[in-house]
Amino acid sequence: MGKHSSSKVSKLLGNLASFIRICILRVLSMGPIPNHFAFIMDGNRRYAKKKNMKKGAGHRAGFLSLMSMLKYCCELGVKYVTFYAFSIDNFKRNPDEIKDLMDMMLEKIELQGNKIIFNQYGIRVYFIGNLKLLSEPVRIAAEKLMRATANSTNCTLIICIAYTSRDEIVHAVQGSCKNKQEEIQPLSFCKANNGAFEEVEDNNNVNGVIPFVFSESQEDEAAKSQATMASVTCCCLAGGVEGGGDKNSMAVRAVHGSYEDKRDNYQAMMENRTSNGVTPSEESENMQGECSIIKLVDIEKQMYMAVAPDPDILMRSTGESRLSNFLLWQTRECLLYSPHALWPEIGLWHLVWAVLNFQRNHSYLEKKKHQL
Repeated sequence: MGKHSSSKVSKLLGNLASFIRICILRVLSMGPIPNHFAFIMDGNRRYAKKKNMKKGAGHRAGFLSLMSMLKYCCELGVKYVTFYAFSIDNFKRNPDEIKDLMDMMLEKIELQGNKIIFNQYGIRVYFIGNLKLLSEPVRIAAEKLMRATANSTNCTLIICIAYTSRDEIVHAVQGSCKNKQEEIQPLSFCKANNGAFEEVEDNNNVNGVIPFVFSESQEDEAAKSQATMASVTCCCLAGGVEGGGDKNSMAVRAVHGSYEDKRDNYQAMMENRTSNGVTPSEESENMQGECSIIKLVDIEKQMYMAVAPDPDILMRSTGESRLSNFLLWQTRECLLYSPHALWPEIGLWHLVWAVLNFQRNHSYLEKKKHQL
């Protein structure tokens, strides 16, 4: 009887707490709501030491705080929530500790109860970072969860794992350079030939057409990619180049009909530009110069965090104000909130105070963003 009464009281108190939480969040939602909330989860090990808990228990307590904050953010209407779960620098820790962390990650990723919460709130999950550094079971489980939640649209959960901001920037620059190189390869090819091809030495006619072939170096370049070859071929056809020969000569044959019209239009355009003092080679150089410039937007598209807008609030527990190599690129106009509580101690009231600070500074932050 006593246990039954105690259970009913606990349930009543739980319902009352949920009602109060919903009321508080509804009041908060009357003001501006952050679109993106980011968290640095600091203090798990110190919490375990403070509470004399077993090794790894602090991280498990921290995971409960993560799920609570995610739920509060969803109820508040925050669209993007990011957690800094594991830094690349953390791989320098004791191998046994790293193994325990990876095992716990795998357990939590595969936990069916979390999937129910994701479905309940319509949460899409992203794991971002250098995922190649993760153990294979963790990486496979992460990819599986991302696919399973790909159609959810209410909120986006981003877990930064095997991540540092410097690694993200290097990755973005490398990706931008690679993409830009692929874009300018056709232009570089045409520039090297000044709009023409090398004539075959013996000048043999093939079906009444003089064959033209790529030089050996250009042949190797063209063989690298079908996409590059297609671009070059179109460029050649537009320039009025007719070719022929056998399959092994890599000759390019111009087709008649509609391509002849394009050729004539292209030649007329080139003659017009030449009469205005712009030669085809200069035109090619100008086009290549414009395409070879890597712009800010090119780099930002290659960022791990390209899946979300820049954060509006960054909360770090333990009172530290350091970013610790987290979202350095994205936090230039972000409100930093640093409560002194350890991460497992973070709760609803810390979230409320962070949002109130954001609302108080909202007009100033928006003004700074528009000045950029």
